[in-house]
Parts: sequence; structure tokens; C-alpha cells
Amino acid sequence: MSSPYKSSIPNSFHDHARKRRRGVYWVTPAVVLILYLCVMGAFFWLQRLHDDSVMFVTIDQEVRQQRLTWVVLALSCVIIISLLMLWRYTRFRSAAEAALIAETGFRRAMENSMSTGMRVLDMEGRIAYVNPAFCRMIGWNEADLIGRSPPFPYWVPGRHEQHQHTLDVLTSGKTPSSGLEIEAQRRDGSRFTARMYVSPLLDPNGTQIGWMTSMTDITEPKRIREALTAAHERFMTVLEGLDDAISVTADTHDGLELLFANRTYRRVFGAQTGGHNELLARRRGRFTDEAIEIFAPSVQRWFEVHHRMLAWTDGRRVRMQVARDITERRDHEEASRVQQEKIQLTSRLTTMGEMASSLAHELNQPLTAIANYSMGAVALVKAGHTSPTMLLPALEKAASQAERAGKIISRIREFVKRSEPRRQRVPISRIVDNAIGFADIDARKRRIRIDSFVPSSAPDVLADPILIEQVLLNLLKNGLEAMDKSDSDELKVAVIPHEQQIEVAVVDRGHGLTDPERLFEPFFSTKTQGLGMGLNICRTIIESHHGRLWADPNPAGGTIFRFTLPCAAPEKPAQNDQPEELHA
Repeated sequence: MSSPYKSSIPNSFHDHARKRRRGVYWVTPAVVLILYLCVMGAFFWLQRLHDDSVMFVTIDQEVRQQRLTWVVLALSCVIIISLLMLWRYTRFRSAAEAALIAETGFRRAMENSMSTGMRVLDMEGRIAYVNPAFCRMIGWNEADLIGRSPPFPYWVPGRHEQHQHTLDVLTSGKTPSSGLEIEAQRRDGSRFTARMYVSPLLDPNGTQIGWMTSMTDITEPKRIREALTAAHERFMTVLEGLDDAISVTADTHDGLELLFANRTYRRVFGAQTGGHNELLARRRGRFTDEAIEIFAPSVQRWFEVHHRMLAWTDGRRVRMQVARDITERRDHEEASRVQQEKIQLTSRLTTMGEMASSLAHELNQPLTAIANYSMGAVALVKAGHTSPTMLLPALEKAASQAERAGKIISRIREFVKRSEPRRQRVPISRIVDNAIGFADIDARKRRIRIDSFVPSSAPDVLADPILIEQVLLNLLKNGLEAMDKSDSDELKVAVIPHEQQIEVAVVDRGHGLTDPERLFEPFFSTKTQGLGMGLNICRTIIESHHGRLWADPNPAGGTIFRFTLPCAAPEKPAQNDQPEELHA
């Protein structure tokens, strides 16, 4: 069976096939032919003897005929046996040829279905064989390639020296086991990248007769690989350029295993797992989506840390940690907090300064009463009327007025003194009463009544009472000033409980808002002598308590200022007496 794809260059495989064909099977036809010639020769010889020999004269005709018959029968048996042997051998050859044809067809089918291009070069570098995949790959027919010597038609024009060097490396047997990457040109002019693997081609005697090469088109895989490599390089460039320390660890029997660490992590903590473990802060297995702020003693810095569990490339569950250095931000926040405290203290002192005349009048009443009661007691003693029934009422009233003055001074001192902000559980009613107590002095002067509505079931709030009193007092003062020329004489303070918060509303009947959008801007004021910092400070205080401060127009005229505060958690039976701190 002739193959449509065969090498036109003779090689030792053809010689070996011809040697294998020369076997003993030719003996049978030769023996049959010799026997046939012998039979024919014997027949003609006997006929000649019959005519010329004296022997047949003396031999009986019947005996002679019998002898001839036996000779013919013997030779016929031999011929029949030889024919049977030839038939048997022919069947064997037919079966072998059928098996060979099937095997050849099967191997040819496999060869035709391969997507890898196969090429054979002889020892002189000529193309001895190509398979259909190779032809499809480069677009040239087998007839155009078989027997061709360099330069080959699929070489890229202008790069023949490079291709010749590759061919020299190939024929020298120095090709790497990973193969060679070459660029080839198809018949239509398009180019592709292929990877070539080379192995020696040996004949049945073990002698090398050429080189077997396989080629695979890697243009698309190379493009994908280059795209992935470029994406990986970009990703790594971004990770390495981040100021955040990124690390990935996995749990092992020997502890944490550091799987990845970017440049910032290595610069701060080194290439060890100590920094990752330190920033875990014993929170292993208790991660949330919220960031936590952790102080790292080993580097004396603050970090904002995000944790996340993810699946690693080998399927393991690992921990990814992103730590941002917030030391400078913490320092700025601390400086801002100190500055804010100074501003808040200044605001309280300014408020007390504005209320100085009212406070002097408020203190003047109990001091005058004390002086009058004391002078009356002295007069009674001088007059000789020293009975207890006459002196005790005057002294008790003087002591009561002195206690009243002391409370006023103590409240003022507590309001204006500088102290660290401390959020604690405090009844909202106490904050409202203290703020109204301060504002009531100015309210009586303006002849305005302050009414408060605090539900008895209102829960406690978690706040710094001094700061919230400052906020409420500023809102009350603003309301009193807005109602200075109003027909209404009532300023309301209402407490409205919600699920997790308490809302405090200050309702005035003043002139209302002219520019509500700029009301809380720094240095913006509707007063002729105002600094424009009061409401801005109030909003800062409320927002630091995780609340909100805003203003709405009063439908009845005036303004309603509202702010919210978080409710304190319910007290547990076994709770100590220490104030509850709020952890941000």
C-alpha cells in the first residue's frame, strides 16, 4: 500500500525492509518449479527411451507403462504438497499484509490527526518527511518541502542567518531539553511563534540517520502568557509600591508560614511572621470587615489593620493582612484633640464671660440675703435679744443662702475647669437640668420661661456631661437671643427617645434662619459681635459622640435645633461602679 506522505530520500529503513523480505519463502516456489521441470524432463526422457532404448524392447509394455504411472503419481504428489505449502504460506503473507495495512492505516490516522507538526531532517539538513499538521501549520504542501535544503520556504525573510544558526544548533545535537522557540512565516505571509523539540532519529541498527523535530504553534499561548506576565508584573508593581504593609500567612504545625510580603512589610517588619502575628492581636479566627487600630510595640507605630480569609493557589485557607501606618494621623488627631479641648474651654469661658453680669446678679441675691440675715442677728445680739427662737431662723436662712451661692460657684467652676473628656453613663435629665440652670439666669433677665419635657423612661446616654452641657447651653443661649424681641415668652427643651439614640430638641420662637446651609460653617455668624465658632464647636462635640446636630425651621416660627446621642448599654447586675468608657 503506497502512502500519500512518504519520504523521497532513500534511507536505511528502505534497505532494512528489503532485507526483511529476503527470507526462505522463495524456496517453496523454487522447489515446485524444479519438480515441475523434473517431471517434464522425466516424461520426455521416458518418451525418448521408449523410442530409442533397447531396454524398453525387452521390458514388457505393461511394466513400462506401470513404471511411468508411478513416477507421474509420485511427482504429482510432490507438486500437490508443494502447492499446499505455497497456499498456506500465501495465506500467512496475506494475513501479515492485512495486519500491516491496518497498522499502517491506524498509525497514519494518528499521524493525520495530530496537531503537532512533525518534520524529519537527514544528516545533510534536507527535509526528508513532514506530516499533514506541519503542512497545515506553515501553509506549504508536502511536495514543496520534501527534499528541500536550507533556506527553507517558511524561514522569515531577512532572518536567514538567525534561522541558519538555529539549524546548526539543531544538527549539532546541542538543543536544550526545553526546546527552541522560533518564528516562522506561513505561505500567506503571516507569522507565528513555534516551539521546536528535537531528538535523534535512529535506524533499527541504532545508527543515527537524521533528526526528528516536533513543532507546536505557541502564538496564542505565548500571547496569553505574556499578557498574564505583564498583568502579574503590573500587579506586583502596585503591591510593591503601596505604602500599606501587605502579608499573607498560613497556619502550619510549626506556627505561621509567611507566603507573601510586599516591600513595605519587609522594610518595617522584615521577612518574618512576627509582624503579622503582632498585628493579629490575638484575634485569630475572629475577623470582621471593620478595620482595627493596633499599636505595634516592636516598631513603636500605630497601624490600621484589615484582615481577610481567602483561598491560596494550592487551595489552603490563608490570612491576608493589610496594615496602614497611621502613626502620623494619630499624632495629628491627638494634636487636633488637644486644640479642640482648648477651643471648647475657650468657648465655655467666653460663655461665662457673656453671662458674667447675670451671674453677678444671681450671686448678689444670696450674698445680700446672707449679709442682711447676719446684720439682723448681730442687731438682736446687741439688743440683748439672744433667745434661740429669734436667732435660729435668721441663721438658718443665712446658711441656706450661703449654700445656694456655693452651688452656683461650684457649678460655674465645674463648667469652666479644664479636664480630660470622659464619656460615661449619665442621665439625660441631669444634663438638661444643669444646662437650664445656667441659662435660666439669662432667661429671667429677658423674661423668658424655659420649659423642659424629659420622659421619666428616657434611658441614660453615653457621653461627657460637661461637653454636652456646653452644647445644650449654647443652643439655649442662641434661642434666648433669637427671642429677645419676640412676642413669645416660652423656650422649650424636649427629649425624644429612639431605639439606639436619644434626640434633644431646643425649640425657640425667634426670628428664624436666614442662611441654614452656612449655619455650621466656621467663622460664620448671624450676630453682630459673634465669632462664628459656637455652632461649629457644638457640631464637632456631637459628632465626636457619634451623634448628629442639625437645624430645622419651626412651623410656628423660629428654629428647632436637634442633636442625637447614643444610648448607654443596659447595666448588668455584676457591673462595677467604674464609668463605662466608649471605645471607638
